Amino acid sequence: MDSESDRLALLEWEEVSAVEPSLATEVNEKCPRVTTVSSGALGRIVPGAGWSSSPGEAVPFEATSSDTAVITDKMTNSWVGRNDFNQQKGGQYVTSRRESEWNRREQDQVLAVFVVTFDTRSGNMLEWCLPQEFNLDGVEFKSMASGSHRISSDFVYFRKESYFGLACFANLPVESELERGARMKSVGILSPSYTTLYHHMTFLENQVRNQLRCPGEYSALEAFFEQRKGLLPERAAWDKTVPAVPAPKHFMTPEMKVTHPAGCVSQFLQFFGEQVMVLWKFALLRRRILIFSPPPVGVVCYRVYTCCALANVPLPGISRGLPPFRPFFYVNVTDIQTRQLSYVACTTERIFEEKKHLFDVYVDNQNVWTHRESLRPLLRLTSSDREKYKRLQEKRKRLVWDPSFTEEELFILFFSELNTKIFQPLLEVASSVDRALTEQHVRRMGLDPQADHKFLVDILETYGIDVMLMINTSCCL
Repeated sequence: MDSESDRLALLEWEEVSAVEPSLATEVNEKCPRVTTVSSGALGRIVPGAGWSSSPGEAVPFEATSSDTAVITDKMTNSWVGRNDFNQQKGGQYVTSRRESEWNRREQDQVLAVFVVTFDTRSGNMLEWCLPQEFNLDGVEFKSMASGSHRISSDFVYFRKESYFGLACFANLPVESELERGARMKSVGILSPSYTTLYHHMTFLENQVRNQLRCPGEYSALEAFFEQRKGLLPERAAWDKTVPAVPAPKHFMTPEMKVTHPAGCVSQFLQFFGEQVMVLWKFALLRRRILIFSPPPVGVVCYRVYTCCALANVPLPGISRGLPPFRPFFYVNVTDIQTRQLSYVACTTERIFEEKKHLFDVYVDNQNVWTHRESLRPLLRLTSSDREKYKRLQEKRKRLVWDPSFTEEELFILFFSELNTKIFQPLLEVASSVDRALTEQHVRRMGLDPQADHKFLVDILETYGIDVMLMINTSCCL
C-alpha cells in the first residue's frame, strides 16, 4: 500500500475528538490531531455538503483578536447544547470531552462493510457485505477505480448517497487461467462522516491482503462490524465526568480540526504551484470542479479535500442560500446522471471530459481549464494572485524555525484570512448608507481593482452582495 506518510486523516468543518485507545492499532501514529481557534474568525464556518447531501448548520461564535484565542462568556452562551464549558482561572474556559466524545463516536459508526472483487466474466462485483439488507448498489465501481488493474494497491474515498466510504484495493498476481493471472479485490466501509474513516485504514489494508490470500474468509470482517456497527450505546453511558482539556490555542474555528500529518498540503502546493490561486478563485465561487488523474486515486482524493479547504469563509451567514460545498471524492460512470450545483470531485475516467454539463472546471493533472467562456478570464494569474502565493510560500518557510504551527494549520489559516479579508469589507459596504465600493476598498481586500474586476463581480453575484461598484475599468476594455 502507500507509504505511512500518505495515510491522512481528513478535515471536516466540525469538531472531532481524539481517537479512543481501543482503536490505537488502526490509527496511523503519524497523524497528530490538533484543535485550533481562529482569531480572525467572526462567525460560524460555512456549512458544507457533498454532491447530493443537504447543508449542515454550524454554531455561531466570536473569537478574540489575539494569537491565542480565549473562549468568552458570549461564546459559551452561543454554544449551549453543543459544548460543555467549565470556568477556570483567569476567566478562560476549557471544553468538556463528554459531548465531543459522543459526537465523534456517532460519526465513527460503521454502517456497512463489504468486499468487492473483479470477475473476468462479469467485471466488478459485490462479493460479500454486512448488513446484507444495506443498499450498496454502485460501490463495486466506486471502491475499485477504473484502471486499477495497472497498479498493485490503492485506496479511495467516495460518496454513496448521504454516506462516505473508504476502500482499500490490492492486486495479487496468481497462476490461474480463470483469473487471467491476477486476483483483484477491495475491502471497504461506509460511515456518516469522512473524517473518521482513516481510523480503519490499516485494518482495511490488512483485510484486503487477507482476502487475496484466503478468499471467502470473512470472520475478521464480521467481528469488526459487530464491534463497530452503527448502534450507539445509551447516551447515559457517556454522562460520566471526563477531565477537561485546554482551550484551542491557534486561530481556527472550533468546528475545524486538522487531523493529518505533514504531506497533504505540501504535495498539493508542489503539484499545482501558482495554479493553486486559480483553484482558490473557482472554489470560492462555488464552481463545479472535477479533477482527472489516472490511478492511483488515493492521493487525488486528498487533492479534492484540500481544494475544498480553499473556500472556507469564516463569517456568519455568508453562504446562506448557496449550494453546499464539500468534497465528493471519487466519481465514476455511475454518477454521470447525477447533477449538482456545486462540488469538488475526482475521477480516473476520461469520459467525463466529454460530459461538459457535469462540470465548470476540469483539472487534467496540472492543467486547469474551463469550457465556460465567462470563466476563462479567471484562468489568468494576476499580479495580486502571484503576490498572495509568494506570501504563502514565505510563511511556509518560516515553519522551519516556528514549530508552533503545522503546515496544514498554516494553509487553512492563510486562506481563511484571505477570504475574510475579501468578504469583511464587502459586508461592511453592503450595510452602509451609500453601498459604494471604491478602489480603495478593493485594494484593502487584497485585490487589483482592474485585473481582479471580473473575479470581484463574480463574487458579488455568487454571494448576492448588493453594493455599487465605483471602479473605473476603462483601462481594461
